[in-house]
Amino acid sequence: MLRHLMNVMDLSVQELDELLTLANQIYENPDDYADACHRKKLATCFYEPSTRTRLSFESAMLNLGGQILGFDDADSSSAAKGESVADTIRVISSYADICAMRHPKEGAPYVASLHARIPVINAGDGGHNHPTQTLTDLMTIRMLKGQFSGLTIGLCGDLKFGRTVHSLVEAMVRYPDVHFIMISPDELRIPDYLRRDILDRNLIDYKEVGVLEDVLPKLDILYMTRVQRERFFNEEDYIRLKDSFILDKAKMDLAHDDMLVLHPLPRVNEISTEVDDDPRAVYFKQAKFGVYVRMALILTLLKEAGTL
Repeated sequence: MLRHLMNVMDLSVQELDELLTLANQIYENPDDYADACHRKKLATCFYEPSTRTRLSFESAMLNLGGQILGFDDADSSSAAKGESVADTIRVISSYADICAMRHPKEGAPYVASLHARIPVINAGDGGHNHPTQTLTDLMTIRMLKGQFSGLTIGLCGDLKFGRTVHSLVEAMVRYPDVHFIMISPDELRIPDYLRRDILDRNLIDYKEVGVLEDVLPKLDILYMTRVQRERFFNEEDYIRLKDSFILDKAKMDLAHDDMLVLHPLPRVNEISTEVDDDPRAVYFKQAKFGVYVRMALILTLLKEAGTL
């Protein structure tokens, strides 16, 4: 059966656990999967620039013994001539066995999935969804904490526009006894739909605060994002607030010894480089886990499509 991944919520809790278990098995025994996708091709169709996501998909397929083809900019594809996403995926379906697509327009990978004859993975569509980043986040938490239930998770920075934050919250509320502390300036608080339809509807324990230092001692996980200057109406507010949401060594001294710091990357200045050597800073390890979870996803979708 042909299946796509547009949103991490496309996966049931059982399917999600099975996928993460497979990713863990690949991480522990990579040689066992070195030829799992022999002679299979992954098309990476990236209509906007990407570093981690595109390279991790390509690394994942190469690690599985497969091959890669594609483009990393809309200007280097026939999109520059006006070709539609629907026509592009129809053609690519003749060349590749699976496709990872990133697009600046929300819903573009979904449109592609409607016309594809191969599995399509949403590798990020505008500010909408980035499901493989969420899978990466979940693998990192499960690998390093051993569980999802009972955790207190601090989400810090741009919570209004941050698609990685929204997707992680949606995924985590399906597990018991999860608590959230939302740390942001008033201008960048979580959107109403997330508060109303996800947190309140599921009776999730959460609170919203404006100072990072006050809550660091309570956290099991701190998920950092960038506070963006362009989101503020005036420069004075940004200058007044920006340092409150920069993680440095002094702030890390307030946290538990086993608190983990995650970040979807790229980082600008929201985490001081002096934090990088702290064993609790796992954002580069998080990026590495992204390869294994994408390997597991590629294998799962190809098997469901009957091509493995």
